[in-house]
Amino acid sequence: MFDITRIIDQTTTRADVDAQSRKRAIEIASDLLADVHPDLSARTLFDELMNRERLGSTALGEGVAIPHCRSDCKRIHGAFLRLSNPVDYDAPDGAGVDLLFVLVVPPEENSAHLEVLAALARLFQDPENCNALRRQASDKDLYEELVGRVSSQAA
Repeated sequence: MFDITRIIDQTTTRADVDAQSRKRAIEIASDLLADVHPDLSARTLFDELMNRERLGSTALGEGVAIPHCRSDCKRIHGAFLRLSNPVDYDAPDGAGVDLLFVLVVPPEENSAHLEVLAALARLFQDPENCNALRRQASDKDLYEELVGRVSSQAA
């Protein structure tokens, strides 16, 4: 069973993030992850995430994206951002993105990587989950809502 609290916590969850572009949103997430996890470099992480985006947008549609990359780290790390305004993300439905779950995975973590991506895709494909996350005003509330929704879908 997927335990989201093993890859994300309140320190890597941000509500009402002001980012005017996909690039800026990824830069903010990279800085946040590097600030919290000393095994990550903000610049390297930003470059790896942007390189992955150049291969194809990680937007799922309906305002959600899951930017992800492999990086030389000890374990899987995640950050969750709710943007104050949607940004262009080359989404398949053309909608702007305001919910970003950034995922950083060690090179050898193949099955765990796929398990996390699948759990997040299930979470975000339900409009009720996305709307509930969008209503959260504080970092703490956003984190608790995310954990609660992931936990209830796993039950």
